[in-house]
Amino acid sequence: MTVAVEILEKLERKMTLSVPVDIIQSEVTARLKKLARTVKMDGFRPGKVPMSVVAQRYGYNVQYEVMNDKVGEAFVRAASQAQLRVAGQPKINEKEGGTEGELAFDALFEVYPDVKIGDLASAEVEKVTTEVSDAAIEKTVEILRKQRRTFSLRPHDAAAQDGDRVIVDFEGKIDGEAFSGGKAEDFQFILGDGQMLKEFEEATRGLKLGESKTFPLVFPADYHGKDVAGKTADFMVTLKKVEAAHLPEVNEALAKSLGIADASVDGLRADIKKNLEREVKLRLLARNKAVVMDALVAKAELDLPNAIVRAEMDRLLDGARADLKQRGIKDADKVVIPDDVFRPQAERRVRLGLVVAELVQTNDLQAKMEQIKAHVEELAASYEKPAEVSRWYFSDNKRLAEVEGIVLENNVTDFVMSKAKVTEKSISFDELMAQN
Repeated sequence: MTVAVEILEKLERKMTLSVPVDIIQSEVTARLKKLARTVKMDGFRPGKVPMSVVAQRYGYNVQYEVMNDKVGEAFVRAASQAQLRVAGQPKINEKEGGTEGELAFDALFEVYPDVKIGDLASAEVEKVTTEVSDAAIEKTVEILRKQRRTFSLRPHDAAAQDGDRVIVDFEGKIDGEAFSGGKAEDFQFILGDGQMLKEFEEATRGLKLGESKTFPLVFPADYHGKDVAGKTADFMVTLKKVEAAHLPEVNEALAKSLGIADASVDGLRADIKKNLEREVKLRLLARNKAVVMDALVAKAELDLPNAIVRAEMDRLLDGARADLKQRGIKDADKVVIPDDVFRPQAERRVRLGLVVAELVQTNDLQAKMEQIKAHVEELAASYEKPAEVSRWYFSDNKRLAEVEGIVLENNVTDFVMSKAKVTEKSISFDELMAQN
């Protein structure tokens, strides 16, 4: 039987489905009989409920289920026969005036688009590179030292300076009025570590034990406390305790405490360099991958299936609500979030997914098992027991699928890089690490 498919607009399609009434009735009867063998109803023994009673109680629901099943099966057969790649779920409505003995339905649906990718040789891609310098290694050594610092009380007449751990009382007011979060006692922070706003640290720096200082503080416009963001407060801070920091020496003892195999300073720096190079590689891959994906999308022409975009918007909305719930927001599932907030992001994700899928299919860029194994081994190498980490990945299909997705994206990135006009740009280690 030939399936007639009507093209409505862009990716929208329509076709008429027919389902024989006797097939529906036969299936409804079969399901009711099966139900009658197990259904429990007051006044009847199990399996002895009359069919008429079962039909009266459950007939409508069974009829509805059978109709859905049979129409769904008819749609799948028709779509397969017409060689259609259906995007999302069809909208099916019963149609008047069907052939005698049959029920007719109109199915409205979308199909996946044809994706046209332009000449990648004309795409321009900036590839970033970074070297792990000695300065970056030394900076990491200092971070490790700070993480293991100890503190001791300073003399009473010593002024607080950067690196000290201080305990203060403070109180702030806006237009003479106290505000939430503007007052604390015995508040502890490390001076110079950026834990507090700049004006607060500047006021505390140089104070001696028992001294106080008043100062104005302008809250940034994007401050997390919305009630005070962009406003100016008058603060008073009093120093109650100041402790000097003592950083461990860079020696064999420090290397040993960090688990370095040969417990030497050279071994410590070599281990830091290896870890930094691994982190740099991952960040470069992520950054260059993003640039490649932008270039790839710019070279593609396609229409977007509204059903797939809608599903992606719903997924992003669910994720946003879950995030709000995790942050402790009350009634997060009832918070009003406009749909269109997620539309640009959803459209980009769908567009990129379709373009990547087309490129992978036409150029055989699927992730190979040896690539997946190599990537897992690389991930596991940074752990104390790599073999156990590898087994952890391979013991779960979902985790392995995530790795497969990363490898596939890397294949796409390499492919586009091999075709496009690539210019290399070297940036500093600090610049790379500062990028999100």
